[in-house]
Amino acid sequence: MSEKDNKKVARLTKAVEDIKTAILRSQLRSASIVNADMLSLYYGIGKYVSEHSRNGYWGTGAIATISKQLQQELPGLRGFSEESIKKMRLFYEAWQPVINRSPVATDLKTPNESADFRSPSATEIVINEAINVYALLQMRPHSEVAINPIEFLGIGFTHHMEILRKTNTLEERNFYIHQTYQSRWNKDILREMLKNDVFHHQSLIANNFSKTITNPKYAQKAIAMFRDEYLVDYISVEEMDERESDIVDERVIERSIVQNIKKFILTFGTDFTFIGNQYKLDGVGREFFIDLLFFNRELNCLCAVELKNGEFKAPYLGQLQTYLRLLDMSVKKPHENPSIGIILCRSVDKQFVELVIQDYDKPMGVATYRTSADMPERLRKALPNIEDLRKLL
Repeated sequence: MSEKDNKKVARLTKAVEDIKTAILRSQLRSASIVNADMLSLYYGIGKYVSEHSRNGYWGTGAIATISKQLQQELPGLRGFSEESIKKMRLFYEAWQPVINRSPVATDLKTPNESADFRSPSATEIVINEAINVYALLQMRPHSEVAINPIEFLGIGFTHHMEILRKTNTLEERNFYIHQTYQSRWNKDILREMLKNDVFHHQSLIANNFSKTITNPKYAQKAIAMFRDEYLVDYISVEEMDERESDIVDERVIERSIVQNIKKFILTFGTDFTFIGNQYKLDGVGREFFIDLLFFNRELNCLCAVELKNGEFKAPYLGQLQTYLRLLDMSVKKPHENPSIGIILCRSVDKQFVELVIQDYDKPMGVATYRTSADMPERLRKALPNIEDLRKLL
């Protein structure tokens, strides 16, 4: 193929790429507009239902009746069951104190204005795209927490309801909305993050990232990526209790995690890819084995995880530093960032860790993990004895 033909092919290839990018961006914008419009609709319906139902104006069973009649008059209508309409009411009531101006029309008659029930028309509820997108710019929180309207409108109603059911403060809500939007969490990931109470464990991991990572932006990403505690309730506690050696116990922990690697990654964070366990490294005539090795796309680096059954001990850091040095020498690719190491222990004195970890020049952090055996004593006593269960089985 001649040089002229090559240039022509290159131009056409670029044209295809440009058009494809434009199409994808348009589709994303369209989806965002539809989602914002739907949230506005649900907010407006929630307002209307709240004002008519909470004071007894409609009487009992009204929402169920309305839902049933809607299904009859609009065959195939989805998302307007009795439960869904109640969720819309909750959505409005939870956010009404924060939003000064409803993102839908506010001229629906209330019981005080008219004694007659009047179903809202489409023109009264669904407003134009510009107001849908920008109305939430009027949001004013009670505290200093700034709600980003683009993020608020950018996540689905199902995500909003998961967040409202599992959080208690505006700060918590805002955190999960931001993380869901930025990290594109699906419903399952969001549920896992809520279950593990990520909000109260964010950026608390004992670490030396700010000192050992020269790029401040990258260091902040690393700090935000890891938490101080992880829930691994699928570990076989009974099998651990039957063993005598901590080393054997750590193999049990490792095997349980590998067998439940998808759950562990959901717990550990986003954008992690599992590379392997007991990952072999060769250095100065010796062999070393990393318990768990991951790669993180967001941080663009390898992440070594060492599992310890028991309290944190200072020598663990020296061991991990050796692994990280060997990873950077022989495994890390030129375009990747320096490897990061995480030690997972059953318990840790964070002040002690933060004191000794600063002496190491490789980025490392120390966190704890909880198993089902770590649940409160009153809950453990409520469960049947393992031997009794075995006899029953």
